[in-house]
Amino acid sequence: SEGLRTTAYLDTGGVWTIGYGTIKYPNGQAVKKGDSCTQGQAELWLQNDCEWVDQCLDKYIKINVTQNQFDALASFVYNVGETAFVKSTLLTLLNQSNFSAAAGQFDRWVFDNGKRVQGLVNRRVAEKALFTIIL
Repeated sequence: SEGLRTTAYLDTGGVWTIGYGTIKYPNGQAVKKGDSCTQGQAELWLQNDCEWVDQCLDKYIKINVTQNQFDALASFVYNVGETAFVKSTLLTLLNQSNFSAAAGQFDRWVFDNGKRVQGLVNRRVAEKALFTIIL
């Protein structure tokens, strides 16, 4: 996961980001250049972000998943966003209970604005590993 950044920065896709990966504050305003925060604020924003992620997963996942699968998908959704997730082949395969094919989809999400980003490669490897843990 991303570390704490108390000053707004441009992510690999050119989006202003702060804290632990927040791009929009709880009030709906976008993060902008020059913004700064405390660790406490960043943690509150992360909790807020986790709420929409959990709601998204609860709404669109139609099958039972393990806690590890849920956690991997939460990381994925937090990173790619609800819109992309809902339209993804990953979700379609998951809801068909085709776990191995769904796991294979993580590898496709490593591009930002058409460029392969090593940070995303690393993140997807970790998410896929967590998703495929057999309990």
